[in-house]
Amino acid sequence: MKLDRYDLKILEILAQDGRITKSKLADAINLSVSPCWERVRRLEKAGVIEGYSARINANALVKRTPVWVQVELKAHNAESFQRFEALVHATPEATECVAVGGGVDYLLKIEADSIDAYQRLIDAWLVSDVGIERYFTYIVTKTVKQQVPPIQLDSR
Repeated sequence: MKLDRYDLKILEILAQDGRITKSKLADAINLSVSPCWERVRRLEKAGVIEGYSARINANALVKRTPVWVQVELKAHNAESFQRFEALVHATPEATECVAVGGGVDYLLKIEADSIDAYQRLIDAWLVSDVGIERYFTYIVTKTVKQQVPPIQLDSR
C-alpha cells in the first residue's frame, strides 16, 4: 500500500492519541473532515491500523513486581521453540516476550505478585517439559522510560 504524507501524519497522530476527534485530526493534517476520515477508514480496511486501545497503568490496580528474564533452551528446533512459546502464551504473568539472537533465545518480562511468586513460576517451568537449559533473572529496580514508540515512516 502506498502511503502519502497525509497518511503518515494520520498514523503518527493516532499512534500518540487514538481518541483524537475527527475534526481535530483533520485540522492537524490540514484536510477537511470527510477526506481525512476516508483516509482513516482506508488505513483500517487495509490493516495498517489494526485497532485502538488504552494503555492501562496496572500498578494503579495491583502492585506488580516486574522481572526481566533471559532464557536459553536446551534444543534449538521448531518444536522446542513452539513448545516454549505456547507456555509463554498460556502464562498471564508473562507480559512481553521476544525471540532474540546472540547467545540467548528469549527475553521475557514477567510481572508477578512478588519475587517469591516469580520464582515459583520459574521453578514450575524448569520441572515442566518445556526444555529450559538456563535462565538469568533481572529484578527491575525502577522504570526509567516507557512510552509508545513514535511512527517514523518514509513515504516511499
